[in-house]
Amino acid sequence: MFADLRARARERLDPAHWDFFAGGAGDERTVRANEEAFGRVRLVPRVLRATGPRDLRTTLFGTELAAPILVAPTAFHRLAHPDGELATARGAAAAGAVLVVSMAATTPVEAIAAAGGPLWFQLYPQPDREFTAAVVRRAEAAGCRALVVTVDSPVFGRRERDHRHGFHDLPAGLACENMRDAGGVVRAIAMDADLGWDGVDWLRGITGLPILLKGVLHPADADLAVEHGVSGLLVSNHGGRQLDGAIATADALPAVAKAVGGRLPVLVDGGVRRGTDVLAALALGADAVLVGRPVLWGLAAGGADGVRRVLDLLREDLDRALALAGARCPAEVTADLVVTR
Repeated sequence: MFADLRARARERLDPAHWDFFAGGAGDERTVRANEEAFGRVRLVPRVLRATGPRDLRTTLFGTELAAPILVAPTAFHRLAHPDGELATARGAAAAGAVLVVSMAATTPVEAIAAAGGPLWFQLYPQPDREFTAAVVRRAEAAGCRALVVTVDSPVFGRRERDHRHGFHDLPAGLACENMRDAGGVVRAIAMDADLGWDGVDWLRGITGLPILLKGVLHPADADLAVEHGVSGLLVSNHGGRQLDGAIATADALPAVAKAVGGRLPVLVDGGVRRGTDVLAALALGADAVLVGRPVLWGLAAGGADGVRRVLDLLREDLDRALALAGARCPAEVTADLVVTR
């Protein structure tokens, strides 16, 4: 569905920047597996269900969305378009979608918030807890409505495309703006190999925002997350950019959803390319999906309008898929609508 946008994005981007966005860790087995897993799902539609007009609206943590589709946190949008995250925010707002702002954004969260639309904030907890708390306070002050805490990154994955290009730093004039400290110095994002469940408890103690854990693939961790009082889970393998060979998210989703047992929302990212993938994710146990690379393709190809087009196309494709499957809304999508092979 996005082949033309993807091709245009690749034409416009510096090869090193294209590979940064497109690539993953190691041999990129997990990058490929995410799409392949959705490709294995088979839909089993119901008929004569009088679906009539569909209603795709979904509410998460008090925010109503046009569809169960959010914009995943991805880094360095100004590599894709001069307006960067501002364009992404405008496109997402126009499409009625939440944008999850990356901690590695090349635009400050305060400026992104001024562009309009609901925001969540993605956080890598830093070894310096005082600085981490300051970043959380910035996100709160900017109006972010939830905190998405990445927990699958005790170290950086080995991204071999970046090594081949020698791409290790942003070009002059760009920076991770949400990593500026009180003195205006941009800190490097540090992975914290010592982060444990006590870190999640600490975060819950410093913010009233809902906390979602991003990067949960094992059902035992899902159960622990519920015990530690988080507000939601994001089944994610970091788009295949961390542990190569990790299970595809569509394959991990059913077991995680079963472990959660409806006690909190479960979201999923990785490999969503069509409305039928969104439908499959809902049937496999997700409350909503997040989309990353296609949004970047839209951004590179057409700025804010390109981002909106990606999200509108996905919503329209989901609407059609719901009708053909015999459902009027996301809540009517049940596990018996899919089989996996």
